[in-house]
Amino acid sequence: MSAPEPDENGAQQLLVVIDPVARRTDGESVRIAKDVLSAGATAKICLPDGPAEFARVLARRGSRRPVVVGDDRALLRTVALLHRERDLSAGALSLVPVGVSVELAHSLGVPTGAVAAARAVLDGVVRRLDLLVDDSDGVVLGDLRIPAPPTADGHAGRGGGPGGPGGSSVWDTCRSLVRTLVKPVPQVLAVHPHRLRVEADGVVLSDLDEPVEAVTVRSRGGRAEVVIRTRSSAEPITASALSVTVSGADFRYRADAAVTGPVRTRTWTLRAGAWGLTLPAEA
Repeated sequence: MSAPEPDENGAQQLLVVIDPVARRTDGESVRIAKDVLSAGATAKICLPDGPAEFARVLARRGSRRPVVVGDDRALLRTVALLHRERDLSAGALSLVPVGVSVELAHSLGVPTGAVAAARAVLDGVVRRLDLLVDDSDGVVLGDLRIPAPPTADGHAGRGGGPGGPGGSSVWDTCRSLVRTLVKPVPQVLAVHPHRLRVEADGVVLSDLDEPVEAVTVRSRGGRAEVVIRTRSSAEPITASALSVTVSGADFRYRADAAVTGPVRTRTWTLRAGAWGLTLPAEA
């Protein structure tokens, strides 16, 4: 991602890519974001119809700084695309979170509200963030959970990633909106142990003879923080590493908003400061 150059008037050059799900779910926030960004920079507005066109627009950005207007899935799709282009290390990505699911964006420090987020795009600073990359070239920005937590309907979720078979759709959006309006019926979800081998930097933390209830991996301070909960111990097993491998019987995992699997083995490697996100200067 080449560094953006200002236009002849010294204004920033932005490529504003508006995710179609954001346009459908909150057109007013999209309009506000467009107005703020266009008033403060030279902004090229793009309205892709789906993931394929989204990828083409991003690939043709030239020297313009990409700004995504969308939810967590749009953010994940963008980081994954830039990672596959091997173009994450230079420049920065900006985000105006709009949609039903924006918890990941807010946890990374992106402001709530279209106006505040758009102003952070114009006036903020680039902060380098860690990234977990797996051996299938998938990326994790926030938390990785094994096995995948059940959804509201009691299932472990569908396979696929952002923009793929398990990506955003109109139906997904409708179901998410319904879940926010209808209080779910309380239910007790059984925790089924899995026989998994978990290694951190080659050191075995838990083996197949020890039933595992949950494994959580997240990046923190340039390391991958691993937490393993087993049935036999009230205290979790913890470790800090640069590489984490999980293997055993078929398992699914949730990486941020996407559920993947079943797989029998997967390795995640921590890449410190691998990507840049524009955040408020005071953050």
